This record gives sequence, C-alpha cells and structure tokens, in this order.
Amino acid sequence: MESSKLKNLIQKYLAEFYERRLVKFDSINLNKILKRKNPYLYRSISNNSPEGFIDSILAAFLTSSDEGIFGDAFFEPLAREVSGGVVSPSEGVDVAVETDDRYLAVSVKSGPNIYNASQAKRQNDEFVELRNRLKKMNKRFDALLGHCYGQRNTKPSRKRIYRELFGQEFWAEITGDNDFYKKLITLIDDKQVRVHLIDFERKWEMARNLFLKQFLNEYCKNNGEIDWERIVEINSGSRRDNKK
Repeated sequence: MESSKLKNLIQKYLAEFYERRLVKFDSINLNKILKRKNPYLYRSISNNSPEGFIDSILAAFLTSSDEGIFGDAFFEPLAREVSGGVVSPSEGVDVAVETDDRYLAVSVKSGPNIYNASQAKRQNDEFVELRNRLKKMNKRFDALLGHCYGQRNTKPSRKRIYRELFGQEFWAEITGDNDFYKKLITLIDDKQVRVHLIDFERKWEMARNLFLKQFLNEYCKNNGEIDWERIVEINSGSRRDNKK
C-alpha cells in the first residue's frame, strides 16, 4: 500500500478513536466509579487532595477503556483495509481474506494479553463454527488470532484450531510487508495528534470541574478534606444498612 493512502487511513481511524474517546466522558458516573474502585488503595496513595483524587480516578477510568476503544476504532478497521479483506460473516471473527485456495479468518486483538481458558474456548468455538459453515467452499481454512503488538507467536494445538501472530509477524502476514509495523507508527502524525489532544484536554477539564464540584459537595468534609468514611460506606457498607 502506498504511504499516502496508508497515512490517510491512519488519520481516518485515529480521528474515529478520539471521537469515541470523547464520547466516553459522557458515560462517566462518579458514584458508580466510587462503588467499583478500591477505597483502601486510593486512601493509601492519596495526599487527601480532592483535586488529585478526581484526577486519579478520571485517568484510571479512561486508561482502562482506551485499549479496547483503540482496538475497535483503529486496529480492527485498519487491519481489514490493509489486508484487502472484508468484514467476516461470523461473530468473533473480524476480517476474512479469501484467495483461490485459502480462506483466512482473522480475529484482531489489540494487545498481547493472553486469553484465559474460557475466552480461548469461546474464540475457538467461533472459528470452528465459521469453518463448518464454509466446508462446501473446499478451501483451506486458516484461523488466525492476530495481536497488533507484542512478540509471542503460537501454533494450533489439540485444543484449538487457530494460530496466533503478534506485532511484526501479524502485520507482515496480512500485508506482505515485514516493515509495516514500523511504517504504522511512523505515519501517526504529530500535528494531527496535537489537534485531537486539544479537544480531548478541553473535554477533560470540563469533566474534571464537573466531578470535582460533585465530589466536594458529596464526599468531602466542611474543611475540604476527603470524607473517606463516606466513600467506603457507599463502596462496601452493608446494603441492608443503606436501605434504612
């Protein structure tokens, strides 16, 4: 693929990533976050500053979702475009690349985190289901779990029909270019990132101010200190007591 075309695709899907990232702010609910977070951990690492606390939980909330958003908005559609494939007709399989004698079914995974046993079984079942549906095509079915970064590669086994490729080898497999993984990061444009960050930081500041105001009103003492007993009460207090 020509560098200019690849650069345009990167710009397109990077914009989609940031758009979804901005939307994520609208789903933030302070009370729900406080009920899920470990209050003892935050008390142990906090300087008792409401501002610092809000910054920490906002950062943790967004960071935890960034990997998934980036995979869905950037890696997956980009992998489909550069491979010349199409959207797979099966759930759990993202890209299908068909040649005269092979049907390559690809599930795109953002990072190198390894599946647990139940996730691996579900992924294998989805590949098996697609293979069974395509038997009449009389083509070699090649199931691939592709990790967009990382270095660990695995072969099919008795328990699963798919192989795994990571990082350079995954991108090389679907593009035929051993240096694609380097081109990908080189063509992420600094100027475009800065433009997106301006909008993101503006949205961050708006969310920070909103949740800081709520936090000060509901979870802080009159002297401005964090009311940790109040936080641990809504996080871990007996539901029977909360109903009284």
